[in-house]
Amino acid sequence: MNSDANAGGADPADILGAVTEPIVRETEPRIRETTDTRRRLAAVEDTVPRQAVAQGIHRVALPDDELAEVVCVHCGTQGRGPRCSACERPHRIQDRFEADLGVAGLVTDRGILHARNEDAVAAAVVPDDDGRPETIVLVVCDGVSSSPDPQAASGSAARTGVDACLAALAGDRTAEEAAAAGMAAASEAVRNLVGPDGDAPSCTYVSAIVRSEADGRTSVTVSNIGDSRAYWLAPGEPAAEQPARPGHPAALSAAQKLTVDDSWAQTLVEAGAMDEQAAMADPRAHTLMRWLGADAGQHPWSADSIRTYYVESPGLLLLCTDGLWNYLPAPADLAQRALGAPTVDAARALVDYAVVCGGSDNITVALAPVSGGL
Repeated sequence: MNSDANAGGADPADILGAVTEPIVRETEPRIRETTDTRRRLAAVEDTVPRQAVAQGIHRVALPDDELAEVVCVHCGTQGRGPRCSACERPHRIQDRFEADLGVAGLVTDRGILHARNEDAVAAAVVPDDDGRPETIVLVVCDGVSSSPDPQAASGSAARTGVDACLAALAGDRTAEEAAAAGMAAASEAVRNLVGPDGDAPSCTYVSAIVRSEADGRTSVTVSNIGDSRAYWLAPGEPAAEQPARPGHPAALSAAQKLTVDDSWAQTLVEAGAMDEQAAMADPRAHTLMRWLGADAGQHPWSADSIRTYYVESPGLLLLCTDGLWNYLPAPADLAQRALGAPTVDAARALVDYAVVCGGSDNITVALAPVSGGL
C-alpha cells in the first residue's frame, strides 16, 4: 500500500472507484501434479464477453500451445496443438514461448523448478492511418501458485486486460482510463473462474500503455496489482526519484522502477521498519497484499495503482514477473543486460539469465523500445 498523497491533477480514485483491503495471500511455490491448463480457460470463454479487436491490430497472448510446432514423443508425428493429431496423446509441455511484434518482444519460460508455466503475457500493437505503430498495450500476469489452476487466472487476466484497454482507447478514453478499464475487466474475468467447490485461482497483474500523444510526446502509463513490475531501462546513472505519484506525470530518462509492489516487503519499507534489502530477506517478503481473484474483493487495487510518465530520451520499457526481478531487481543491472541488443534477443537474454541463476519460478518478460516517438 503506497502512502503517496494526491494533490491536484486527475484523481485515480475517481477512475478506479472504491478501494478494498483484501486479506493477505501467501505466494510460496507449490508444484501441482496436474498438467490440465485449459479446463477453467475453456469455461471462462463461454461466460466472459470477449472485447472486439479492430482490424489491423496485431495481438498475441502467450503461452499458446497452438503456436508450438512439436514432435510427439510417443509416435514421432510433428504438429501443433495440445494433442498429437495421429495418436491423440498429449504433447509434452513446451518450456518456452516467444513472440516478436516488431516493436515489442515477449518471452515466457517455465523455469526449472516449476512443473508448468503459471505466468502469462499478452500484447497488442495499434497502427495509425499510415500503418505505423501508434499505441502498444502490454500485460504480464503471474499466477499465484498457492491457488488452484493459477495459470487459468493469469492467462484470462492478460488477454482480457489487453482487450479492455484496446476497447477503452478505441472509445477515446485516456490512457489512465484505459489502464483502469483493463484492471477492472481482468479482475472480473478472474473472479468468474471460481470452481464448483468454491476454489478461486488468482494472479498478479501489471500493464503498460505506450501512446503517441497529440502534442508529439510519447506517454507510458503503467498499472499494477501485486508484485509483477514495470521498469524503464536506459543508459547512464539510474534515477534516484521514486515512481511517479498518481495524477502527477513524471519524466522518463534514466533507468528506474515504475511500479510499487503490493507486497509485505514493500509494506515494511514504506512503514520505515526495514530498508529494501532487509525487507526482501524477510520470509514473508513475497506475501501479496493485493491480487486478482474471487477472494480479493471487487476492487483489488489501490488508489495509486496507475502512474503516467513521459519519455524524454530513448529507452526500453520492461514488464516482468518476479521470476526475473528476484535475480535482477536493480534497474541498472537489468539495463546492462538488455540495452544494445535486438528486442527479442534482449528479452531472451533476461530470461536466460534467470534460468541460469536457478529458474526457481516461471519467468516472463515483455520488452518494448521507446524512442520518444513511436
